[in-house]
Amino acid sequence: MARFPGRSWAPSDPGAAGSTSASRSTGTAAGSPGGHPHGRHQRSRTARPASARVRSVAGQVFALQVLVVLLLVVAAVVALLVQSRNDARQEATNRSVAVAQTYANSPGIVAALRSPDPTALLQPSAQSARINAGVDFIVVLDTDGIRLTHPNPERIGQKVIGNYQPALAGQVVTEQVKGTLGSLVQAIVPVHAPNGQVVGMVAAGITIANVSSASERQLPVVLGAAAAGLALATGGTALISRRLKRQTRGLGPAEMTRMYEHHAAVLHAVREGVLIVGGDGRLLLCNDEARRLLDLPPDAEGRPLTELGLEPAPLELLADGRTVTDEVVLAGERLLAVNVRPTDRDGGPPGSVATLRDSTELLALSGRAEVAQRRLRLLYDAGVQVGSTLDVTRTAEELAQVTVGRFADIVTVDLAHEVLEGDEPPSGGSLRMRRTALAAVRDDAPFYPVGTVQEVAPSTPLAGALSSGLPGVEPRLADAVGWREQDPEAAARVLAYGVHSLVRVPLKARGVLLGIARFWRTEGSEPFEEDDLALAAELVAHAAVCVDNARRYTREHAMAVTLQHSLLPRSLPEQNALEVAHRYLPAQAGVGGDWYDLIPLPGARVALVVGDVVGHGLHAAATMGRLRTAIHNFSTLDLPPDELLGHLDELVNRIDLEESATGGSAAVTGATCLYLIYDPVARRCTVASAGHPPPALVRPDGSVVFPELPTGPPLGLAVLPFETVELEVAEGSRLVLYTDGLVEDRERDIDEGLELLRAALTGPPRTPEQTCADVLGAMLPERPQDDIALLVARTRGLPAERVAEWEVPSEPAAVAGVRAAVAERLERWGLTEAAFVTELILSELVTNAIRYGTGPIRVRLLLDRSLICEVSDASSTSPHLRYAATTDEGGRGLFLVAQFADRWGTRYTATGKVIWTEQPLE
Repeated sequence: MARFPGRSWAPSDPGAAGSTSASRSTGTAAGSPGGHPHGRHQRSRTARPASARVRSVAGQVFALQVLVVLLLVVAAVVALLVQSRNDARQEATNRSVAVAQTYANSPGIVAALRSPDPTALLQPSAQSARINAGVDFIVVLDTDGIRLTHPNPERIGQKVIGNYQPALAGQVVTEQVKGTLGSLVQAIVPVHAPNGQVVGMVAAGITIANVSSASERQLPVVLGAAAAGLALATGGTALISRRLKRQTRGLGPAEMTRMYEHHAAVLHAVREGVLIVGGDGRLLLCNDEARRLLDLPPDAEGRPLTELGLEPAPLELLADGRTVTDEVVLAGERLLAVNVRPTDRDGGPPGSVATLRDSTELLALSGRAEVAQRRLRLLYDAGVQVGSTLDVTRTAEELAQVTVGRFADIVTVDLAHEVLEGDEPPSGGSLRMRRTALAAVRDDAPFYPVGTVQEVAPSTPLAGALSSGLPGVEPRLADAVGWREQDPEAAARVLAYGVHSLVRVPLKARGVLLGIARFWRTEGSEPFEEDDLALAAELVAHAAVCVDNARRYTREHAMAVTLQHSLLPRSLPEQNALEVAHRYLPAQAGVGGDWYDLIPLPGARVALVVGDVVGHGLHAAATMGRLRTAIHNFSTLDLPPDELLGHLDELVNRIDLEESATGGSAAVTGATCLYLIYDPVARRCTVASAGHPPPALVRPDGSVVFPELPTGPPLGLAVLPFETVELEVAEGSRLVLYTDGLVEDRERDIDEGLELLRAALTGPPRTPEQTCADVLGAMLPERPQDDIALLVARTRGLPAERVAEWEVPSEPAAVAGVRAAVAERLERWGLTEAAFVTELILSELVTNAIRYGTGPIRVRLLLDRSLICEVSDASSTSPHLRYAATTDEGGRGLFLVAQFADRWGTRYTATGKVIWTEQPLE
């Protein structure tokens, strides 16, 4: 109840009966039966007992404020000491890591570690580096953890104490240990050889006591400032306490607490409106229920009743001041029962007290039914709209959008950072949240934007909700304190914006805490109540399951994409026969089994490959990887395209048989492949297809043709051998290989797609990169349903002056002539230094062909990225490398060839074989 000037609502002091203080001028004693209650306030202050002065509010506030200042000073000093210790430990760690890495990367350390006596080479430099760096020790270790250097020579050769295993894997290890020098921080870093191998380790350390901290140097300043602040705070607190003591009239804490408890109970605990009207017709006080029932403005207190926009009937009752009991009046759509009592009885101030009670029971019942219907409709809409996609972010946005304006004015959804990546958050709950969705009825809501990462303060209600997984409600945010600790400045902006109520519900599904959803209400909306928690919990529970499903999908999709990318070529190998550009576009959902490849072959030739495994997901990606690896292996045998596809078909059949025998489900359901070999010397292409669309050949004049290929069945279904087609390809032509995702989808058949591809390729000459861009720009579907692999290669020819060829008679005497001709050609090419090795290689190969082969015998030299030597004959017998015994007179020819050549091998042709070697040009 309000307290009016000149009247005390506190009970009289029992000890006042014997007081000798004078009463008011009426002459009535303060303790007499007919005494006025004002007598308590007129008692002399000097006559109050000493215990009352000590127990006064002013005295307690003085003591409390001094105690708070002391606690703040102590907390500041403790925080500074803790910070100093942390700074020292961090500084020791940084210096140890820097010194260890600097010494590990110093010149000559790798050579010293590999020397016969590393200690003799490294001990002096380690000691010098330790002194110059100001650390306590620098120790060089071998890969077994044995000390090679140490400040104490007696410890050289002993095993190091500490965890050095991660350093052998290339990581930096830092740890705080208790050594003979005291508490110290040591760092162990690997020493890498030029090839990336870890050949040793370097450990460096420094004691924490030797590291000075700037915080320690500031301690005297902080203590001096704290003493000055304590003195100022004590003086200011004393002045404020004297002023407070005068204003509280010396009331004790119990009396003031009881008075304000009664005041709060009357104004806020009852479900009736309470108004106090002064004698001049101004509204002195009203509670929240009265504001609601009469629709009073926020600044109603202190204004005349006639300016508050009240209905005529309640205005007349409140302004009249007469006694009224349960008189029912109409105020808008409400029926109010009004009681009015005057306040000037027993000498009180003029005015009246009115209570209002809403008696519109039927209206209230219908309102509750309408609320229940709206909630059911909201639950239904949320079940339909939330979780429409398998996207974590989109699911959070759907939850915010379906509830804003219907359940809350502002909705925020924060998810753990790990959830957005598809991983599970830590078991204890993540305290690092990312703002994933924000929806509000207005665009100027003062909340963190989407994408903001928040570190949740451990002591806040938000952290409590995340750790317990239980929802919570803050009906009046202005009265709550804990939630402000997360960000006081942001909390102030939220309150200033008009946000007054909050419901927080953790997103938890299958025992995993994923994040938290918060619902906010602003001015003009009713505060949240406990009943709203059940609705919010149901909404968030459904959304949590959808978010978890999306998270699991994200994780599986990321695994599949990672596997697929690891199986596709990172970069294409260097070669001179083709200028190549490529594109790979995954399908909109899932990963597929499309792939492409470029494989250099002997004789300056290049193989181009495209393929497609039917289906999507991990199985398709894994199958693609197996087939691609098999093609690389078969290509090393230098097989013709038809034979290579035949071996690949047998491999697919074996995979299917193994899966069928073991009851597995990883059988290859279908795969197509196109294998093309381009020879820049002959400027010819050899092509074979296993159920794959034909390549496009763009001639130098800009015309486009699709060669007629005997397209065989897909891999695993072949019953007849594959066929090969040879094509003449002019220099500067473009070969375009692709998968069916480019030319075929649900909206067009393959013939229409091939015509679109022809139109996109027709035109003036373009680079392969520009060709890829033009083709995808013209043909890429808006929502690709299948993977697309595109490979464009512009042909180059090996100039005739870089090719030399001779026919050799089947006579041993012809070897000398070949050697002379080869030496002359190498001199013309500027490769005189390679003449000796080349003559030796050709001598051995030609001699073997004459001795063991059949004519005709030909020798060919190719000058490409390397020097290629080829010796061909009509025999299909391949030589084998062997190690001759010391007593053998022969058998060392191929061994010498293998030693001098960078690579060598045998390629079979329709008329015999070719033995080739490659020599680097450096």
